[in-house]
Amino acid sequence: MKVTVLDDYQHAIAPTQAMVRLRQHAEVQILHEKLGGEAAVVETLRDSQVVIPIRERTKFTASLFEKLPALEFISQTGNHAYHIDMEAATAHGIVVSLAPGGNSTTELTFGLMLDVMRKISQGDQAMRRGEWPFILGYVLKGKTLGILGLGKIGTEVAAIARAFGMNVIAWGPTLTQERAAKSNAKFLSLEEVLQSADVVSVHLKLSDDSKNLLNEARLRLMKKSAYLVNTARGAIVDEMALVKILQERAIAGAALDVFVEEPLPKNHMITQLDNVVLTPHLGWPTDSGFEGFAENAVTNILDYMQGKLTRALNPEAMNRRRKGN
Repeated sequence: MKVTVLDDYQHAIAPTQAMVRLRQHAEVQILHEKLGGEAAVVETLRDSQVVIPIRERTKFTASLFEKLPALEFISQTGNHAYHIDMEAATAHGIVVSLAPGGNSTTELTFGLMLDVMRKISQGDQAMRRGEWPFILGYVLKGKTLGILGLGKIGTEVAAIARAFGMNVIAWGPTLTQERAAKSNAKFLSLEEVLQSADVVSVHLKLSDDSKNLLNEARLRLMKKSAYLVNTARGAIVDEMALVKILQERAIAGAALDVFVEEPLPKNHMITQLDNVVLTPHLGWPTDSGFEGFAENAVTNILDYMQGKLTRALNPEAMNRRRKGN
């Protein structure tokens, strides 16, 4: 069986012990450069039965599946498969399993929070210009953190926030008072969280309901002294509305790791603002994260080779397997 790892740009998957283990059972090909277009992907994967994609860096469309008759299993790194046409995968008998990594978004959330409130990046850039700026920073202790989405990451953020001495309030589409209380958070409506929080941190999943959830009207509910931190998905926030809000200084600032379009287009209006901290989707690519991706992806594959499906999103695909596979 041939396994191809796509888009290992940082050379982070290749040296893991999980890859050493996989090579004992299969032929492994690891690609470190982005493939240019569907034709290149088809040529590269033509004789691969299994693919390990790194997050959403390569899109898997119905058209692509049509041209990959050998493909039968995708061990998708991460917690979702937004970039895979699941209906087409199932129709072609291609099983898709998830391979989650370690959670590093929680740490980045506080890195961004501290950066935008203490103006760490601004100070660094000013000093490199030969300046010694007089900066007024704002501390976390005593402030109210509003968490949107109290799932796994949101729960960890709540715990660390309490260590900083913050008060925690939260909202989520399925959150209850009882679940919030387990994290020592106060459950409020979305509007109440936005109106009350000194920092709003987004940890929701992207869905039809959460897309553009933070539109201009809701962003204007935030206090003028408040900050927005988004490490979830860019499309949850109306990006142009946020630019407008920041330009008007209707809120104090924002720290963003995710954007509607990634990579962020050159000369995007948000890059011209001095009250926003930007990072290039750093929440997930870490040493522990890639080790987790590799370990879970390989476990999925070895289980599959033994006739067992682990973390499969579409186990019914096995029943649609093309003749000859």
